[in-house]
Amino acid sequence: MTTLPEHLSSSSAVSTEAASAAAVGGGNRPSPTYAIVGNPNCGKSTLFNALTGLRQKIGNYPGVTVEKKVGTAWSQHGQPITLIDLPGSYSLAARSPDEAVTRDVLFGRRAETAAPDRILCIVDATNLERNLYLVHQVLDLGRPVILVLNMMDVARASGLAIDASHLEHELGIPVIPCEAVNGKGIVELRMAMSRASLPLPRHAWDVPAEIAPAVAELQAALMEGEGKPALLARAEALLLLTAAGSAAAAREASDVATFAPESRAATVLSHWQSHWRKEGVDWAASLVAARYDAISALCERVVAQRKPVSAADSASAAAHASRSDRIDAVVTHPLWGWLVLGGLMTLIFFSIFTFAEYPMDWIDGSVASFADWVKEALPEGDLRDLITDGAIAGVGGVVVFLPQILILFFFIGLLESTGYMAREAFIMDRLMSRVGLNGKSFIPMLSSYACAIPGIMAARTIENHKDRLVTILVAPLMSCSARLPVYLLMIAALLPGDTVPVASKVGLMLLMYALGTGGAFGFAWLFKKTLLKGEPPLMIMELPPYRMPALRAVARQMLDRAGLFLKRAGTIILSISIVLWFLATYPRAPEGADESGQLAQSFAGQAGHLIEPAIEPLGFDWQVGIGLITSFAAREVFVSTMGVVFNVDDPEEDTTPLREALAAATWPDGRPLFTPLVCLNLMIFYVFAMQCVATVAVVRRETNSWRWPLFQIGYMTGTAWLACFVVYQVGTALGF
Repeated sequence: MTTLPEHLSSSSAVSTEAASAAAVGGGNRPSPTYAIVGNPNCGKSTLFNALTGLRQKIGNYPGVTVEKKVGTAWSQHGQPITLIDLPGSYSLAARSPDEAVTRDVLFGRRAETAAPDRILCIVDATNLERNLYLVHQVLDLGRPVILVLNMMDVARASGLAIDASHLEHELGIPVIPCEAVNGKGIVELRMAMSRASLPLPRHAWDVPAEIAPAVAELQAALMEGEGKPALLARAEALLLLTAAGSAAAAREASDVATFAPESRAATVLSHWQSHWRKEGVDWAASLVAARYDAISALCERVVAQRKPVSAADSASAAAHASRSDRIDAVVTHPLWGWLVLGGLMTLIFFSIFTFAEYPMDWIDGSVASFADWVKEALPEGDLRDLITDGAIAGVGGVVVFLPQILILFFFIGLLESTGYMAREAFIMDRLMSRVGLNGKSFIPMLSSYACAIPGIMAARTIENHKDRLVTILVAPLMSCSARLPVYLLMIAALLPGDTVPVASKVGLMLLMYALGTGGAFGFAWLFKKTLLKGEPPLMIMELPPYRMPALRAVARQMLDRAGLFLKRAGTIILSISIVLWFLATYPRAPEGADESGQLAQSFAGQAGHLIEPAIEPLGFDWQVGIGLITSFAAREVFVSTMGVVFNVDDPEEDTTPLREALAAATWPDGRPLFTPLVCLNLMIFYVFAMQCVATVAVVRRETNSWRWPLFQIGYMTGTAWLACFVVYQVGTALGF
């Protein structure tokens, strides 16, 4: 059994413990920082939310679009504690950008994020042996660690009895049983986090004899070349050797070169790799196997019982397993699974059209009343027109769709919370494999239904570079929530009145979503056959257990999304609406000109006329062209643009609903502008066109090149124009 050299172990323990005490008790860093680490689906984010509540800041790590979540919890003594929720990882041998961020933060490699004082390791108690692999690597760092056994209720129902006190004794760190979803164990965890000092890990494990000399030499090189502490240098040496030979090896070796200018560590690593290749030693596999041997032996000692302790528990566990199996037999079935998925999508869109009707009417009426009040309170002039026709009409035209967007996010959160989302990826794997991808690519694509930006960011979990790039290129084709206001407006214009069956509107909405999904699959197949050839990878994916939905977490997610939506409405859309009002108002037309003449004379009208020859074959005029230009900032801006373009009413009259204004719009020869065919074509255009500058920016950062975002703009906009051209010309020829 390997241990640290005597002259290193004691001094390192004292210095680290002293730093830990200073972190809580005072000194230069009065607020301790905990990093939260764990495998995906272990309940890490739920625990983070339970500890921090609404005291969170969400951003991105500089240089990468990996989400950075930092929150503040409070100790039992009322002192603030900083928490960093790191991306889920199975190992510190990073295989994706997400895992690389977790590794770099823990090793103190990110300049903007100091290495945490302490670490919270969250494990799924039902899969203790697998989860402990990451914990084992974290313990090597020699920092104070608290281990949280989450999902203890599920473990008990599965017939597992874990001796937490024995595990605490074996590892030498606090071990807290917890049920984060139910709030159990949170108080005990806060008490452990509030301790002025924490014991250091004392775990030890057998490093294979043929590998041990290399660990020691590489550790010494890292200590001498970079001045790393002994424990941290040993942990990095083990990580470099574990990752060597895999796809992660290149990244790890690159890090050595970056952090060790003399590159002695890289030389040592290369020497030992050459030696082992001659000897036929698989060093990485040997290290992984040695860790798992130690973990397996540990689990044998701490998992006191692998069978239910009573007939009642046995029946409960069997019923739980049987119930899960019965559900999976349906939702993952080659036929029934698709029907369930289709039924859920239908339910979601039916709810969007029915349940949101009353709050939407209330918001619409409130906006109209507010606009009328402003018109009465202010004298006639440009200022009043700016506020009513620019700011209120523009922002109000988008905010009215907030209830429908909240319903969409409610269902998405519900599906994620219950565990069904992973089943969707599983059944989609059969289809994804036919286009050259696997079910893992469907998770980012599914996330893109809410917003393409987190969907593209989620592609970081895909190990294969080509598959990740294909997923990024096609993810924006999935109809995001920003398209929802455009779809709803066009459906309202296409199918006006209360006599139209809801089923017709739902069917049309489903058609748009199906069209975008089909387009994404089609282009994925094309790219995998041409630009980014490659064999479809195998998918190995964990199906999390079914759980009762965490309604509090779902509600928090809805509130977060509502806040982001309203923030966008109050900043980007408000700014664009004011700019649009200015562009639609100036320069002034000659005295006596009507409103249409003023708009045609304006800057906005001139821009619309400039692109009209390109969009007229699609059935769009220059007024629609103004909306197409401005909506590149954000798709939903099209709605507010139409509000500014068509909703310049007489101050003495009530505000005309936007859909009625669209119905009254005509071509110069008197033909209706927004015919059913044109409304359908506009929806098709927004299905395919890349109308989101924020998405372009994220693709640029993810691919580290302008080549792919420019290609994405070209192929998506070209597809949108071609599809709309065919639909309009064929529809017109057929008399529609």
